[in-house]
Amino acid sequence: MNDVNVSVSELLDHFETEGYCIIRNLLDPSVIEDLRLEIEQMVEEYAQKLLADHKTIDSYPNDPIEKRLMRLFENHLSEAPSMFRKQLHREGFYGLFFNRGLLDIVEKKLGEEILLYPNYTLRPKIPEMEAGRVLWHQDAGYTGNGEEVAQLRMVNLWTPLVKVNVENGCMQFIPGTHKLGAVPHVEKTYYLEIAEEELQPRLKDAINVELNPGDVVMFHNLLFHQGLPNHSDHIRWSLDWRYLDATQPTLRKEKGHIARSRSHPEKEVHNKQAWAQLSLT
Repeated sequence: MNDVNVSVSELLDHFETEGYCIIRNLLDPSVIEDLRLEIEQMVEEYAQKLLADHKTIDSYPNDPIEKRLMRLFENHLSEAPSMFRKQLHREGFYGLFFNRGLLDIVEKKLGEEILLYPNYTLRPKIPEMEAGRVLWHQDAGYTGNGEEVAQLRMVNLWTPLVKVNVENGCMQFIPGTHKLGAVPHVEKTYYLEIAEEELQPRLKDAINVELNPGDVVMFHNLLFHQGLPNHSDHIRWSLDWRYLDATQPTLRKEKGHIARSRSHPEKEVHNKQAWAQLSLT
């Protein structure tokens, strides 16, 4: 379900049936620009540290975010960051995590009390890095035990900052698998992977999730999904985050932050300055 003209009820019906829905052109270009500016600053900070540590002789200041990080680490690619979490308490991320239009949709699914779950991540998928191939999994596989996680009223969100396709490592979903409950996972080198007996019979139903900046995909915590490897010549930047019914526990030591509360609006994170003062707690 990815037609820009579909109603919220149609989107949520598709979510219930297939385990996901794509919300096209949800994010205003200014939100994307704020995110890109923050990423540019974060990469600049890396560049200055590498210069100070004599790990690069050029900071590549004129390179765009699609190229700069991989050029900075081209001689020691294994040391390149694969994710940013604690660093996301910057003003430019507020317009994404607390986006009114998105929260209006999420409220229809989760209710009037919404928590920004304490697991929000910026990911630079650098071309041909082995760790860039994210294996088939359920996000619930990484959180608590299966029975507890299956009870969480949660939605997962993902958005790209560059056009995402098969070549540069889009996600793949297996629609309908959220109805199976939490399934066994096995440990692999970098990630967990769904047990073969659960996965193999369903691989024929996998679909590619190709998106543009501004699009957001919302999917179920139990949906089978993976991230393809990046075979392009640029970094595939993306963000993933989650919302939880705020009346439920996070099953983590961190408590998260109130994104919307109809009963206690004073508890919400109201502006970008407040967000930048907080931390991953």
